[in-house]
Amino acid sequence: MAVRLSGIPVAREMRGRIQAGVEQLHQIGQIPTMGIVRVGARPEDISYETGATKLAQSLGIAVSRTLLPGDVGERQLLEVLREVNENQRIHGCLLFRPLPAHLNTRAVLGALSSGKDIDAMTGASMGGLILPGMETFPPCTAAACLELLRFYQISLPGKHVAIVGTGAAVGMPTAVLLMNLGATVSACNVLTEPRRLLDLCQESDIIISAVGKAGLIGREHVRPGQIVIDVGVSFDDQGKMHGDVNFAQVEPVVKAITPVPGGVGAVTSAVLSAHTVESALRANGLTG
Repeated sequence: MAVRLSGIPVAREMRGRIQAGVEQLHQIGQIPTMGIVRVGARPEDISYETGATKLAQSLGIAVSRTLLPGDVGERQLLEVLREVNENQRIHGCLLFRPLPAHLNTRAVLGALSSGKDIDAMTGASMGGLILPGMETFPPCTAAACLELLRFYQISLPGKHVAIVGTGAAVGMPTAVLLMNLGATVSACNVLTEPRRLLDLCQESDIIISAVGKAGLIGREHVRPGQIVIDVGVSFDDQGKMHGDVNFAQVEPVVKAITPVPGGVGAVTSAVLSAHTVESALRANGLTG
């Protein structure tokens, strides 16, 4: 039976670090504030927003939400982001993605100030992944994967990691962060031939799946001794959350596995709060 890599103790450990920064800001009369901009009402966005808001407020972080309909015009959305940029009380902004197809994603993301980009939505933030030393933040979910691996003392240098899903929000930046830490990474996407996907997953020491397709990773993809990190989130017709991994098939085989819910998602919300506080510290000339 596999060890369950719960995200709850990871997030609990992070709370202490976050609260230290919050207290530092409160001492100078500053309230770290997270701006949330959501277009539409995707279940996975609402689930993330609910958890992130609850955690942030419990830590003394204020949350300013702007909820827009799915058919919002691009001009209106750009105006919302302009207001976020100019509002000195908002220290970091989370804009849910993917955006509806009628919106120009590149133009919208480019409108956000890089100084308030706490989820690596802008080109400057993504560039910071490749050029260490820049004061930018990695995507929260990608950073959460690394926080979880660090907490459970899972060594990365020299390990082979198969990443399933190469989206800009999770898969691709996670690959870069892992390579920066000395891991060997195989990145698989929708064009990867199924037989090759099986081989790469079975050959790897760690599998990270971030596709959003329930049951994508099954018994045939894994072998004993592996670590499986399930980042995928999807909902069935009854509103039940599922990961990418068929937990019932995979858990009896591998060494360790994250649950869904209660795995990476729990850490992602903590990372979002941590980035908000760090952004506030920087804005006030304080050391995080």
